[in-house]
Amino acid sequence: MIRGLEFNETREKRLKTYGYARVSSEGQDLQIQIDALEAAGCSVVRYEKGSATSRNGRTELQALLDFLREGDTLMVTRIDRLARSVKDLQDIVYELRNRGVALKATDQLIDTTTPAGKAFLDMLAVFAEFETALRKERQMEGIAKAKAQGVYKGRKPTINRNEVQSLHLSGVGPTEIAKQLEIGRASVYRALKECHDQCAGLQ
Repeated sequence: MIRGLEFNETREKRLKTYGYARVSSEGQDLQIQIDALEAAGCSVVRYEKGSATSRNGRTELQALLDFLREGDTLMVTRIDRLARSVKDLQDIVYELRNRGVALKATDQLIDTTTPAGKAFLDMLAVFAEFETALRKERQMEGIAKAKAQGVYKGRKPTINRNEVQSLHLSGVGPTEIAKQLEIGRASVYRALKECHDQCAGLQ
């Protein structure tokens, strides 16, 4: 979706600061972000609703990134509106820098046209990676403790190979098996292959 000027204007006529707003669910209100971006000088604001962890499925963001040219500025209210992971953010920032496009945020000290703004953006990425590493470490510590206490059961299997094999032997095709068990056909084929390999190993 787009707010403001038409997106097919000539380069000479179009303003060079473009806004992007996003919320993760349909029930959330975009207007606060849009108002902040327009107040900061964005005459064009593209916006959408979605919680994807990458640019896949975020068509408004991709259209905006495709449109930006050297000397333009992309503005968001916060960088978590632009990217949903550190890797996603790094990819976007790298692409913008290579194309000579600045990145700014209205609610954070982020402005890649200044050394301080670049440093703050890099610092946020480092902290995000650090937090991810800590979270994984705490998770592993919890699993190790649970195993030591004999209470860790691990992830429950989502596919019952015996059911798949039984249906297959009774003449039910993979598509129907997938439908009955509410699993993907790829999972059916994988389960059948595992059963076949196991049986072959017993021979």
